Amino acid sequence: MPHDSPHVAILGAGFAALTAARELRRRAPELGITLVAPRPEFVYLPSLIWVPPGIREGSELIVPLAHFLRKQRVDHHAGTVTGLKDGGRIVLTDRGEIRNDALVIATGGRFLKGMPGIEHAMTLCEGVPAAQAIGRRLREMEGGAIAFGFGGNPKEPAAMRGGPMFELLFGVDTWLRQQGKRQRFQLSFFNAAAEPGKRLGPKAVAAMLAEMDRRGIATHLGHKVAGFSAKAVSTEAAELPADLILFMPGLTGPAWAKDSGLEQSEGGFFLADEFCAVGGSERVFVAGDAGSYPGPDWLPKQAHMADLQARAVAENLLLALGGRAPTARPRPELICIVDTVNAGMLVYRDPKRSWLLPSSRLFHWAKRYFEQRYLSAFR
Repeated sequence: MPHDSPHVAILGAGFAALTAARELRRRAPELGITLVAPRPEFVYLPSLIWVPPGIREGSELIVPLAHFLRKQRVDHHAGTVTGLKDGGRIVLTDRGEIRNDALVIATGGRFLKGMPGIEHAMTLCEGVPAAQAIGRRLREMEGGAIAFGFGGNPKEPAAMRGGPMFELLFGVDTWLRQQGKRQRFQLSFFNAAAEPGKRLGPKAVAAMLAEMDRRGIATHLGHKVAGFSAKAVSTEAAELPADLILFMPGLTGPAWAKDSGLEQSEGGFFLADEFCAVGGSERVFVAGDAGSYPGPDWLPKQAHMADLQARAVAENLLLALGGRAPTARPRPELICIVDTVNAGMLVYRDPKRSWLLPSSRLFHWAKRYFEQRYLSAFR
């Protein structure tokens, strides 16, 4: 690779980071690219919902990236990002500094852990070990109360991930029925919003609540969550008994964002413009959950949107390296299959449309097919 080729640093090894690397390589064969992540591996987070009921082993969702990095001619820096200097031109890690001509921040967000008693709740999307621990707890239980819920970021309401909690709720219910144990469990769903999951669209909210009612799942909605204990979820209105609490906190940006020198949103994310460029810097872009983006209030924090943002970032970054203005805007789009272990509902939303296709076994198998197709690019 020529020494005078520009060098791009990509922070992270998730959906946005890998899509950005692939798109940059496709468009710029001579570009120098370094991926910064503690380990050269990709975790397929959407399928964590299948670890507790035993459809997937955790190890199946961790994909080594050696083949992908070699094929794409991407260097790997095995380090954890600790900050930035010089407007993003220098990346600080626990294994040294990395200079760059352009930067892609794709490290993802982190969960807000300030709620009292949060240590009593288990959070699925923290990764494979968390999903495995939830599975073990479920298998140890012969009965009792399980409470499911998700929260938001009070300073940035859109920074939440509710879809996986609906999937975990319906998946656990289905699994308990398959095990012949459902009658010994009380399942409940709690949320501070009266209409949880509104970003999926009004039809989807109605469908989720109707499905809970059909399955005999109690709901506690519209009351702010005050905290957790070993045996209960406390809200402003009631104490909900819970032998197991499965909760997805709201999201915020990386811990090092506040010391990066770059513009941030009120909720702690890197503040992006319509082209995914980060304010207060040159040739610094963000894709995925680390950013706060303009757009509709339902703009999702999900893998599909991260991929769309990463493709726009790749195009705009190369334009910036050539001294030209950005042109690519990621299309706001929400698409997900809310899986229930043996079936699923398809939810779609864009600026013009919002629709839902009712539960079908076909959508469960479509989700499994998409997983295998997506991962085949890295294996």
